[in-house]
Amino acid sequence: MKSKGKEKGTYVRVGGTSRLADPEKIRELEYEGERVSWDEQICINYPVTEAAVKKLCRDINRYRKEMQEIRENAGTRPRVTRTQLINWNVLKKRENGYLASNAFALLTGKYFHYSKTQCAVFAGTERGEFIDKQEYDGPLYEQIENAYSFVLRNIRRSARVEGLVRKEKYELPPAAIREMIINAQCHRNFLDSSCVQVALYDDRLEVTSPGGLCFGLTLEEAMSGRSKQRNRVIAEVFNQIGLIEAWGTGLRNIRRAAAAYHLPEPEFIEMPETFRVNLFRKGIAEKVDYSAGIIAEDSEEIRRSFGENSEEFRGNFGGTSEELRRNFGEASEEFRENFREKQEELNDTQKKIIQLLSTDGSRTAAELSEKIGITRRSIEMNIRNLKDRGILVRHGPAKGGYWEVKKQK
Repeated sequence: MKSKGKEKGTYVRVGGTSRLADPEKIRELEYEGERVSWDEQICINYPVTEAAVKKLCRDINRYRKEMQEIRENAGTRPRVTRTQLINWNVLKKRENGYLASNAFALLTGKYFHYSKTQCAVFAGTERGEFIDKQEYDGPLYEQIENAYSFVLRNIRRSARVEGLVRKEKYELPPAAIREMIINAQCHRNFLDSSCVQVALYDDRLEVTSPGGLCFGLTLEEAMSGRSKQRNRVIAEVFNQIGLIEAWGTGLRNIRRAAAAYHLPEPEFIEMPETFRVNLFRKGIAEKVDYSAGIIAEDSEEIRRSFGENSEEFRGNFGGTSEELRRNFGEASEEFRENFREKQEELNDTQKKIIQLLSTDGSRTAAELSEKIGITRRSIEMNIRNLKDRGILVRHGPAKGGYWEVKKQK
């Protein structure tokens, strides 16, 4: 409404209502009209150092390597250098050097004080008493990994036997958790000085992103797969890393993951200045009983859970007695011993972690990530596994403590 001026005459549609646009929304509309995004704008006075450029390239290459190992069809991509950062508009090349975009600042430092991820566990189903809380800043991809690890640390998990393999299962699908946090960071409005919030309640995981849906995109369109990028440079980098796909599949992936876990339908809530996703936990009465599938720790529990002789084992695991004898031994005692040994094998990453911590127990997850060449998230998951198995013992606080490697029998 021109007669009221820009500040009092600009309205936006949210759901079924029209609302007066706040200054941040007006600025976003102006960027939209110019067909540019905020994250590709030059970040005045933010330095472009050789160390920061090298670290960003190194981290992107590390993520790519991990995605290549996880996804069979990921393919091999060329190593990222400064040239790719320029092509993606992360850096701006000038005659006298390079200028940083806002995206470069978000991916390399703590320049924007509100670029944080606040994580909390609450008692009950409403915000009130804190059980645990953390705040993460720094590069966006590190915030994602830290928030993801925070959630995994604070939800239930169980161990099951599938065939001859011990598998751990979280109560919520990790793929959905990760997708929720990535989407919140990738599509948030950085003109809004709020933080991304990840809250865990007794009944749900709630992830809130500042800014609502990208202008011109309805919830129905987003659910159907239509994609519109608010932060084009961040989205390009995340796509190159393998964190997202440029096909608008994020929300549908969350729904599919929840359905695969037989969870209630996730809730997607569009509010005037925020967008929220709720992933519901199973109620106490609905929790799956995994007790029969948990790997037994001693011979008595193994006999009780899986049977005393090879005939009972065969009934539980399938296959022929000849195959069982050939693979695991002639007698049931030999079977049990070999079965236990198979479950206790260390993977290559765990062996490297043990080797490094044996020489210096004060090494951090970030240092181990750098040494081994995989993400911090993978390091933390392997450390948690080693800790649960009694191979690693933590002494002292999170900051300033150290790891002790127990001698393996």
